This record gives sequence, structure tokens and C-alpha cells, in this order.
Amino acid sequence: MAKGYALVTQTGGPTSVINASLAGIITQCLKEPDIEGIWGCHFGVKGLLEEDFLDLSAADLDLLKETPGSALGSSRIKLKEENMPKVLEIFKKYNIRYFFGIGGDDTQLNVYQVEKYCRENGYDACGMGCPKTVDNDLPLTDHTPGFPSAARYTALSVYQGGRLTHDMQKVDQFVIYQTIGRRAGWLAASPYAFKEKESDPPHIILLPEIPFEVKKFITYFKECYDKYGYVSIICGEGVVDKNGNPISATQTEDDFGNKEFGAMGGASAAMELHKIISLHFPDFRGEFQITESLPMCADDRRVALDTEEAFMLGSEAVRQAVAGNTGKMTVLVREPGPEYKVRVSTVPLEDVGGKQKPIPAEYIAENGMTMTPAFKSYICPLVGPKPQYVDLEACKSIVKK
Repeated sequence: MAKGYALVTQTGGPTSVINASLAGIITQCLKEPDIEGIWGCHFGVKGLLEEDFLDLSAADLDLLKETPGSALGSSRIKLKEENMPKVLEIFKKYNIRYFFGIGGDDTQLNVYQVEKYCRENGYDACGMGCPKTVDNDLPLTDHTPGFPSAARYTALSVYQGGRLTHDMQKVDQFVIYQTIGRRAGWLAASPYAFKEKESDPPHIILLPEIPFEVKKFITYFKECYDKYGYVSIICGEGVVDKNGNPISATQTEDDFGNKEFGAMGGASAAMELHKIISLHFPDFRGEFQITESLPMCADDRRVALDTEEAFMLGSEAVRQAVAGNTGKMTVLVREPGPEYKVRVSTVPLEDVGGKQKPIPAEYIAENGMTMTPAFKSYICPLVGPKPQYVDLEACKSIVKK
């Protein structure tokens, strides 16, 4: 590989640990004699096309590693075929020989297209992807950096919100929590990590992978209410009916061509579920909570494991690139056994770019509205410990009947 500069981009939505991956890339680039400097695209693909680069050689890497959000600035612009000649021209102009993309499936597709175009046109440039997405829907990796922290944010919110509804069940009979996640329900399922007893929240988990049926939902809702005195529901924003139509009835799209859900789309799955429950149980009162992007940038619930793995994947991306391993994405491979342990590997970008990973069937309960013990084994090491709270209902009554 020819000596030259490295360029890194962050695209799509942020996470609490995406900057840890960036810090890992910068740290390793500064150690490599074949890399003459490390620059960042200011605001993602927009910065690339406009030649708006930041010199990252003097960045405070310790602080960057702990900073949430996308420190370089992001965008949802997707590279098109007609952009490739300009990208190659820019690479030649600045002697860019290493290109790193931190992001989800659309980002990995961009890196793959750039690397492929450079290779086919005789320009020696290495393209490496580094995974990122709170949705956890990138294939061929055990999980993506950003997901564990977002999953903990969601699990804590549902657990604590569920306790509130439990205590207020004589006022509010149900609560609905909506997560982000267009096509995969990993984040919606994550609160199952804190479920120890059948009565613990959440009672109903609605996933984009399982078509929503009103009659089935209402029947199970009534069963849960009769058992527990209240119902805790969590739904993914991308829940669809049997015809594949989102129940939020949104019609808008982002710049990547993805359907906008939640408030961004002017509608909400949680609001629609609230209407359905109110229609069938007019005397019931309930709340719904929609966090939108908060799990993508919360630092106070960030998982330390998540930060370290994100940094590790960024560092390894550079080592692989310098070794000539181009057109790949670094991934986490979970080792078998009861103790949580992962190793870093690589997979071809063409196998992950533009592709998604739904929740496997073995993780979803037969009724399609909760999870299995196998999923709990998967998720628990990622979200960290469950907080312990007092249960006064366990106290002995002083009144004898």
C-alpha cells in the first residue's frame, strides 16, 4: 500500500460510543509510519464531496473516547454512482490512501463503493468499515457498538417506567414505550434483560419482525391486565401489519430513502397502539413515551464495555488496512461458553453494505409478543446489571382478616 493520508467519516445517526471508534482509528493511525496524517470529513459525505476536512492529529483522544454524539458531524447523504469520479479526484488531490467509514449498513455500502471504484480505476486506496448502529441490525457481527448503551438506556427506561405504572395502576392501567429501529426489534426487545419474574415489565414486546394483529394484541393485553393489574408494552417504531404497512401510517422518507417513523414521520406506533387500547377499553387510562434520538446520545447510561469494544474495532480497522486487508468491516465474534468474551474479526463489506439483520426466530417467543431465555442469555452481558429496588408488597400486613 502506498504511503499517504487517512480519511475517516461518520455518517447516519450517532451513538454514545461512535467517537470511541473514531478515537481508536486516530490512535492507531498516529502509530503507523505509512500514514502521513489523519483527517476527518466534516459532516460526513457532505464534507467529503465539499473537501471540508478536519486535521485530527491534535485531537484530545482521551476526551473524544468519552464523548457521545458524532464529533465530526454527520449527514444522511448517500453517495451515488455519479459522485465516484469526484471522490477519486479528491483522493488523488490529497493523496488519500486509507478511507475509514464508521456507521451502519448505508455507510458500509458507501465505503464498499468507494473502495471498489478506486480499485477498478487503478488507484491504490484501502477502504475499511467500522460498525455502528443502535439498531444492532448489521449482519455478521455479534452486535454493533452503540447498541449495548442504547439497550441499557431502553431497559432502564422500561423497567423504571414499568414500576411507575405498577405503583399507579389504580390511575394508569397501561404504559407504552416506543423505541427507534425501522426494520429490526433488537432495541425494543432489550428490556427483557431485566425481566426476572413473569410479572416484571415489559409484558408485551411488539417487534417489526412480527406482523401486528389487533385481535391477538387485545386478547393478550387483557390476559396480562387480569394477571398483573397493569400492562407494560414496548414497541419498535417500525412495527407493521400483515401487509407490511407500518402501523404509524407514515409516508415520509429520509435522504437515504428510509421511512421516517415516530415524530419525524408525523405519526407514531405508540400513539396508534394507545388509540387501539382506548377503543377496546374506554375506561382505561394510559401513558406513552417516545424517546426518539435520546438513546443515541445519552452518556449517563453508557456501558463501559461498549466504549472499549468501539475503540477496539476502530484500532483494528487501521491495523487491517495497513496490512493490506481492504474492502472489509471489523466485527465482534462472541466466543462460546458461559463467560462473555469476544474477539475481533473482519467480513467483506459487500456482505454487510445495504443489508440488515433481523432478530432470529429462536429469540422470539411462540406468541410473537415476548422473548425467549436464549435472547436473555444474549442480551444480559451487553446491558450490564439491573438496579435493585424495594418491594413493599412483600411486607407482612398488620391487619388480620
